[in-house]
Amino acid sequence: MRVTVSRKAHFNAAHRLYRKDWSDEKNDSVFGKCNNPNFHGHNYELIVSVTGKINPDTGYVIDIKDLADIILDEVEKPFDHKNLNLDVPEFLDLNPTAENIVVVIWNKIRKRIDTDKDLEVILYETPRNFVSYKGE
Repeated sequence: MRVTVSRKAHFNAAHRLYRKDWSDEKNDSVFGKCNNPNFHGHNYELIVSVTGKINPDTGYVIDIKDLADIILDEVEKPFDHKNLNLDVPEFLDLNPTAENIVVVIWNKIRKRIDTDKDLEVILYETPRNFVSYKGE
């Protein structure tokens, strides 16, 4: 029997969508107001889900406190109240779109989750705009 355990979290961060190798006109055409040179911010919401077999000794798939600590260390501390483009090393040369952010988060968390468990990360950029990644 496999069960999914999920934990919600959030962080606030600024970013700018643009490519350094494109002209200002092309960046404006593709990214619109998200290309604001002064950046813009979001109140990101995150759902991290771990799926696996229930440990017969503990009754857990994963200790939710451990999952909360992983999210705190890998996402909240390094991303919260940061400018993703300037303050987060993973985005120095990677456009911080929601799609790229969710993959970066998944990769950071994946290395801390046992390999016999599946991981899914859902990232809400706004209440209506969200992306998910399962490592596929």
